Amino acid sequence: MIPTATYRIQFRNGMTFDRAAALVPYLKRLGISHLYASPIFTATSGSTHGYDVTDANEIDPSIGGREGFDRMAKALKEAGLGLILDIVPNHMATSLENAWWRDVIEHGENSRYARHFDIDWTRRLTLPFLGDSFEAVLESGDISIQADPQTGKPALAYFENFYPLTPESWQDREQAVLSLTDKAAIAELHERQPYRLMSWRDAPRELSFRRFFEVTGLVGMRVEDDAVFDDTHRLILELVHSGAVDGLRIDHVDGLADPKAYVEKLRQQAGPECYITVEKILGKGEHLPEDWPISGTTGYEFISSLSEVLVDDEQIDALRDVYHSVVGQPVDIKAELRAAKLLMVDRNFEGEFTRLLNLAVNIAEADGVALDEPTIRAALRELLIAFPVYRTYGTLQGMPMEGQALLAKIVDKVKASEFAPDPAALDFLTRVLHGEVSAGAADTAGHFRTRFQQLTGPLMAKSVEDTLFFRQNMGLALNEVGAEPVQRAFSLDRFHKEMKTRLERQPDAISSTSTHDTKRGEDARARLYTLTEAPQLWDECFARWRQMNQTKVVFLNDGTAPRGVDTWMLYQALAGVWPATLQPDDEVGIKALEQRFLEFVEKALREAKLRTDWVDSNEAYENAVLDYARHMLDPANQPFLQDFCAGLQPFIHAGLVNSLTQTVIKLTAPGVPDIYQGSEALNFSLVDPDNRRDPDFAALQRMLDDERPNFSAEENWLSGQVKQRVIAHVLRLRQQKPMLFRRGDYLPLSASGKRADNVITFARVQDDDALIVIAPRLVFSALHGGFELPHTELWTETEIPLPERLANHRYRDILSGKEILLTDRIDLNSVDSCSSVLLQRVNSTDS
Repeated sequence: MIPTATYRIQFRNGMTFDRAAALVPYLKRLGISHLYASPIFTATSGSTHGYDVTDANEIDPSIGGREGFDRMAKALKEAGLGLILDIVPNHMATSLENAWWRDVIEHGENSRYARHFDIDWTRRLTLPFLGDSFEAVLESGDISIQADPQTGKPALAYFENFYPLTPESWQDREQAVLSLTDKAAIAELHERQPYRLMSWRDAPRELSFRRFFEVTGLVGMRVEDDAVFDDTHRLILELVHSGAVDGLRIDHVDGLADPKAYVEKLRQQAGPECYITVEKILGKGEHLPEDWPISGTTGYEFISSLSEVLVDDEQIDALRDVYHSVVGQPVDIKAELRAAKLLMVDRNFEGEFTRLLNLAVNIAEADGVALDEPTIRAALRELLIAFPVYRTYGTLQGMPMEGQALLAKIVDKVKASEFAPDPAALDFLTRVLHGEVSAGAADTAGHFRTRFQQLTGPLMAKSVEDTLFFRQNMGLALNEVGAEPVQRAFSLDRFHKEMKTRLERQPDAISSTSTHDTKRGEDARARLYTLTEAPQLWDECFARWRQMNQTKVVFLNDGTAPRGVDTWMLYQALAGVWPATLQPDDEVGIKALEQRFLEFVEKALREAKLRTDWVDSNEAYENAVLDYARHMLDPANQPFLQDFCAGLQPFIHAGLVNSLTQTVIKLTAPGVPDIYQGSEALNFSLVDPDNRRDPDFAALQRMLDDERPNFSAEENWLSGQVKQRVIAHVLRLRQQKPMLFRRGDYLPLSASGKRADNVITFARVQDDDALIVIAPRLVFSALHGGFELPHTELWTETEIPLPERLANHRYRDILSGKEILLTDRIDLNSVDSCSSVLLQRVNSTDS
């Protein structure tokens, strides 16, 4: 069953199955068809997200266990709602709580789970969980031999962690081993283990297992192996076959060795009715492979498409110029992207790169290719850096035609660049990726192809989303998961083309605007888009605010803190997160915001990896910037807070119009709209963990109880009630007319006249059903800072010509209830709102 609308719930952090079950009546009233659950399987103790799974075949007791899950599933079924589970096939936790991982530590290659995890068994298993080298922590007395409190067996004890000893190293002499105190003897015992304890700092260089991105606490799984697939999907498939679960969301599908084979097997095992989507970042113009038997992605490309509608392309260059003046010079974004990727290849993913390089060198030697290691290294480095998308989809057998075409394009680009390496080395790597090697080197080439594809994704994600997007802050709304990092134009026509393509290629994909991984909540992003409409006003505000807090700037050995570009980021981030109703004299509210904001600032500075980072923090710099941020939000700093709040008002108002427009588009454009928890009202969250906070569900339910809110009242916009009610109205229509939204044609419409550029309009049409969508855009200058503007002023001398299949019918505005007879055009003066309008054709069969 294809959902008509999903509602994402983040379990843990206080959210349990019983709490979710209690929300079912609310979700049903809101118009949701499926609850969309974050991972529910047993994870590490205290996990806040559930992606660090320790037991894939147990439902986590901390959120209610199997009994609680069954109660929730029963409540959903009784209400007619479905359930979608977020599952994690790519990795599990490297935690001693993980029985499989613990068994591998204890028994090494002899463990029945040794091949479940993606481990390089040509060397000892590396465990990079010490604060310093093994020798250093042994010398300091932090490593000792003790009996494991859980098993009673001898273990290497490091604080609260007890690493089991392989039986061969202690059996028949248990008491002697337990009494070991001599450091040399403990070191010798450690050398006899199938693992090697080491410092966490050595992980980027020496790791012997594939990790998830840079997270050494998560180890890759080999689900391409049938036994591993069966062991990790036993409970998942049981829940699907029992009817308790209707759909599956696949986390980080690009991390798998063979995503196509995985989704094919999952489809075969789960059955044709299971709704399956994959978390996959698509670049502009990139599409999912057509032969994957799934409904589509989880929607990051949809977020990117919305920027085409809400960014003012005519004025964004002015905002960019202002930003460059703060930086002190024009920013070469391509050079910045290259620098970020170089950092990742040379430092953060040094071990993964070295493993790839060694495979390539071995193939060259086996096939008699006259290339030395430095030459191959340079070519491999440039090829990885030039990769524009997450990955290709080659298998052990070779590279599909689409992958070959992309690779050829990238290689040509590298050869023509100023950083071009030896062309013969590039050609050699191309042959390896195509599988054009000797029979003796075929297996090694297959492993190289797999490892290459499993590295390009993390390299792209960490370079762009988790480095560049924290370094270059011209427009924070554009620094979003799935967005393009390079400068480009924004086009309403491109949006319409992308939606037509979406209808053609993945009409049942999820359409997201906020997720647990987005850099900021949808309404913060919608507000920050408006900076592109008023760059001069933003410049004036920024300059004034910066001057007001100038006394808090300090001078350090490595430069000013915060620098101008730091303050640009701080004020823009604060502008996005500032609650719509927060007043400067609300000391409790200001302090609550300060706590969230400071956590974001620390993360932003470290992710940028310029003057500080997670590996080596620069405390003086961090403290200086954090002190500046504290001063910004000091309740005693009233002159600034009053000015900031007042200056922000026009951006707040225009941002709320943007919020409603992007919501209406999500609800009516091709795809399955997802409502991220709490985002049916307003979501001004920052990057995780801020975006995973528990919403005030009681307040949301009370707000929905008001059946007829005043859509023109400012307080209802500021509270999010207008947005919530629009969602409830449209989701009700989606349930009544599912095929209109799932398969109905997408017809771009064009406005003409004075305000033609300030409206986006399109229609969905299927047989006799039709819906005309009209929503405002780029209205910052028209609103004059409030919602009191008469609609006649906004829409004066503006009309929408209608094609024959839409003209000369009676329509009902599903928001206002007003009926209108349309001729061959819509005069927007006849529309009763300066917000969105949704005109449903009235048929004889409709009530």
